[in-house]
Amino acid sequence: MESYLLDWSNLLLRWLHVITAIAWIGSSFYFVFLDSSLTPPEDEGMKREGISGELWALHGGGFYHPVKYNVSPPKLPDHLHWFYWESYTTWLSGFALLTVSYLWNAGIYLVSPNNPLMSTSMAIVAALGFLVVFWLLYDAICRVFGQKPNGDATVGAMVLVLVCIAAYLACHIFPGQAAFLLMGAMLATSMSANVFFWIIPGQRKVVAALKAGQPVDPMHGKRAKQRSVHNTYFTLPVLFAMLSNHYGWLYNNSMNWLILILMMFSGAAIRQFFVMRHGFKLGRNSHPWPYAAVGIVVLLGVVAWLKPAPQAAAAVAQTPAGYAQVRAIMDKHCVVCHSANTVAQKNVKFDTPEEVKGHAQQIYQQVVQLRKMPFGNPGALSAEEVDTFKRWYEGGASVAP
Repeated sequence: MESYLLDWSNLLLRWLHVITAIAWIGSSFYFVFLDSSLTPPEDEGMKREGISGELWALHGGGFYHPVKYNVSPPKLPDHLHWFYWESYTTWLSGFALLTVSYLWNAGIYLVSPNNPLMSTSMAIVAALGFLVVFWLLYDAICRVFGQKPNGDATVGAMVLVLVCIAAYLACHIFPGQAAFLLMGAMLATSMSANVFFWIIPGQRKVVAALKAGQPVDPMHGKRAKQRSVHNTYFTLPVLFAMLSNHYGWLYNNSMNWLILILMMFSGAAIRQFFVMRHGFKLGRNSHPWPYAAVGIVVLLGVVAWLKPAPQAAAAVAQTPAGYAQVRAIMDKHCVVCHSANTVAQKNVKFDTPEEVKGHAQQIYQQVVQLRKMPFGNPGALSAEEVDTFKRWYEGGASVAP
């Protein structure tokens, strides 16, 4: 029953998390596009009101005319929409999902049985520590260097180094799948913390000053803008880290930390291309194609690097493995989670030859192609055992005695 309820919790939280993440990322991408696409107003009245940019757009059969005030409008409107529930709900649902998927069974997913560096409780503390410590260090970098000359470049370089260190440590402390996911959760936590500690409080101070008839400090807008820009560069790396848990051959690689760094760097470079592209169309900067080119070259380089070695003819002609060989491995590694006498995870059971035969394709996909099983500890299967599953399936997946 516990497994059944956890599966439902996982499904519903994942559904909520994806929905709210789409809303958050969508609004973030839109406002970055809007800032890059604004043009100075031609109307003198708009200029006198302090409007610094406008955009005419067509969507859904209607015309839209958003404008941006340089610091604040001359009068606070009666109805003001705040963009924060998307961020908070995304983080809360994501943390709840992390809890039911990983922290609840930390002994399986956060501790490698082959190399247990920590106890279960220590692994939970370390995982949560990654979220908190990275935010504190990142926030300190922004506070100290963000307002100095060339501060944006300095902050960007230091945050890149910090992410690389975090990736290396995560992949050497936790199993690969957990390490990749925690890196995504770490960056996403900093994104939401930017909203909670800087963007929204700054906006509240601006609104309070307007209500009190006091002059507005433009620094609040500059700081909020800085953190918002950081968030948009974190987005693609976070999405890659979250999606990577479906591809065991990535996070189970011996150089998984380098793969993670390169893929995150590729995503950030490609995002930079899209951010700058809107300004280029208005003649504000040179064409940003080098950023896209660098991101794509790095991505293709990883693809070429991880290409499987060509099989020798002798290997192709190997004798198919028998069911008895596969059965012995499954009794050792698989039935603990897939049996009517244990958990029957995902309602998959391997108690009879017929049940094994019925799931042969899934077994081949999860064990041989994706390298995801045993879940949370795929390294428990030796290369010889993985090859046994491969030869069994490719030889016809016979369950004859």
